[in-house]
Amino acid sequence: MSRLAQTDGLTEDQREILKAVRTFVDEKILPVATELEHADEYPQEIVDGLKELGVFGLMIPEEYDGLGESLLTYALCVEEIARGWMSVSGVINTHFIVAYMIMQHGTEEQKRKYLPLMAAGEVRGAFSMSEPGLGSDVSAITCKATRDGDDYVIDGQKMWLTNGGSSTLIALLVKTDEGADSVYRNMTTLLVEKPTGFGEVAPGLTIPGKIDKMGYKGVDTTEAVFEGHRVSADQVLGGQTGKGFYQMMDGVEVGRVNVAARACGIALRSFELAIDYAQQRETFGKPIAQHQAIMFRLAEMATKIEAAHAMMVKAARIKDKGERNDVEAGMAKMLAAEYCNEVVQDSFRIHGGYGYSKEYEIERLYREAAFMLIGEGTSDIQKMIIGRALLKEYAAR
Repeated sequence: MSRLAQTDGLTEDQREILKAVRTFVDEKILPVATELEHADEYPQEIVDGLKELGVFGLMIPEEYDGLGESLLTYALCVEEIARGWMSVSGVINTHFIVAYMIMQHGTEEQKRKYLPLMAAGEVRGAFSMSEPGLGSDVSAITCKATRDGDDYVIDGQKMWLTNGGSSTLIALLVKTDEGADSVYRNMTTLLVEKPTGFGEVAPGLTIPGKIDKMGYKGVDTTEAVFEGHRVSADQVLGGQTGKGFYQMMDGVEVGRVNVAARACGIALRSFELAIDYAQQRETFGKPIAQHQAIMFRLAEMATKIEAAHAMMVKAARIKDKGERNDVEAGMAKMLAAEYCNEVVQDSFRIHGGYGYSKEYEIERLYREAAFMLIGEGTSDIQKMIIGRALLKEYAAR
């Protein structure tokens, strides 16, 4: 086990869960990750194995057939999985956000209907907030749902659905007419059931084919087009309209902890590859690790990994205490994402020309790291969140 990215104060159960996940990553993910990624192949066997481990139900309470673990446990597992292959952690993350939103905001009927099936991985979640014309500017949402008797009729287009084709339940943010002065109180979250697959998967709901991406391969990222698609009013998350924006933001906060954990995992794997290669590759009669320039670079990489991991753990622990962690999650996500890219670039440089070859794992990590800079909000968005919160707090003093 690496001395880096260790976490103090874990319970015996947490340590056993992490050990099982780490073993699974080493034995089942790392040997096939690069091949599957280059083929852009969905990792079905890996996903099935994670179902058996109970990873899909890690944070779902035991009363709904989950393991009832903390956000910290989940984030540390994500860190391990991303160390193996970041795309697999993406399969889990979107599912987790939807389950978390149902846990926190769903009606009791919705919890009993969905959470046991989600814990088993039989119902798979997708989180849908972005649209072709908006990302972080949620106020510009155009996808709308209109009440018609006992149903809502949905019209509009959504973008960047992770698990868009493989999911069976979408947490969908739509505009509804609540008559509120604030645009944010005229938004509602609907739980939209659908079959897996692509094309017109249900009347008025089309999931076009996978979006071809630079990295983040294997996992299906799609659009969703709604044209008169109907869902029952019972599918309003929590049974109350006008609360969708706030429900989504709660989900995004835990999602940012997850992205920070993913970035930590990628960075750790990049460091492992770099320090191994640096002790094998020789120039001028000695391993390149013994050249001061490489040794210093390795030292800086390790220090960045430790700092990012510590901030990610802090953000998770604050959320686990039931407190708002928007600032801490934003800080963790920003720092981990930026450091991840710096560590991966340093590892790439240490590999020299071989780093540019698809035969070496660092080439895949180099492409995956870029996604950390934009997933769950760019670094600039995190700075806005952090800065506004700090100004508000210090103005009150």
